[in-house]
Amino acid sequence: MPKPRKALISLDDTPYYHCVSRCVRRTFLCGDDPVTGKSFEHRCEWVESRLLELAGVFSIDVCAYAVMSNHTHVVLHVDRDKAQAWSLREVVERWHRLFAGTLISQAFLSGKSLHEAQRAELAQQAEVWRERLTSISWFMRCLNEAIARQANAEDGCTGRFWEGRFKSQALLDEAALLACMAYVDLNPVRAKLATTPESSKYTSVRKRVLAALHKQTQPVELLPFVGNHRQDSPKGLSFSLEDYLELMDWTGRAIREDKAGYIDAAQLPILQRLGLEGRSWQELTRSFERLFHSLVGRPDRMEVVVETRAQRWVQGIGNCRRYFSPG
Repeated sequence: MPKPRKALISLDDTPYYHCVSRCVRRTFLCGDDPVTGKSFEHRCEWVESRLLELAGVFSIDVCAYAVMSNHTHVVLHVDRDKAQAWSLREVVERWHRLFAGTLISQAFLSGKSLHEAQRAELAQQAEVWRERLTSISWFMRCLNEAIARQANAEDGCTGRFWEGRFKSQALLDEAALLACMAYVDLNPVRAKLATTPESSKYTSVRKRVLAALHKQTQPVELLPFVGNHRQDSPKGLSFSLEDYLELMDWTGRAIREDKAGYIDAAQLPILQRLGLEGRSWQELTRSFERLFHSLVGRPDRMEVVVETRAQRWVQGIGNCRRYFSPG
């Protein structure tokens, strides 16, 4: 029996999650349908545009994403502290970018004066919205429902477009986060839809590369790489962008079936720092979803989470011991 979403997503365990949504019917999310010859490539832009739009509304950062022919991958980071710092007006304005709100919230934004009972009701409702704007379930709902409506309208049909629930994996430490991001960014390369990470359309790694080439900066829509965390460092991923792009290039070449060799036999510094051996890294970036279930990370972190959740056992812990054990 599937576990309730609240049992799978706990921000007390980790703010990082990998989410996968798959189409339920044969009709493609995007790409070319080999049976009908019809192209759905334009739907990739729907997904990418909506995903990055939602990142600007929710207190949820996008670390990585890949839009495939019948499924999407996103790696998300929930920033509860940022949401708690929002004013009442900012919460209401953000919610109204997604939904109509209530008559009271509409009056508030239009500048009308509210009496005490209305202000109290609005404050109470805003706290509900604040919580939803840090919810991965609400984020994925706003992403998938919008795409389903557009696709159904284009196909001239009704009914379910996505599987009943998106799949989620909790990423408990930096090694799990990095391996998952690489797995997501290299999906098109593994599927032979692209020959290099930077040529993979509708992926976060391509967006980062293009920003680096043309703007000499990092895309504002994605959680940035900030290098090793310091007390005064900005919020972001604790790797350097240069290390990550080099890792993508090294990994992308190594996993291609038509190229047996590595770019360099030496370990990359980032892999050494996280205790990941080269051969294990290749297996991780090929089979991340197959190897792990709802929790991914070092065995000691998994054991703490399992104990916190009062579970006796968690699927995938054997592979976590194999791939993420130090030394």
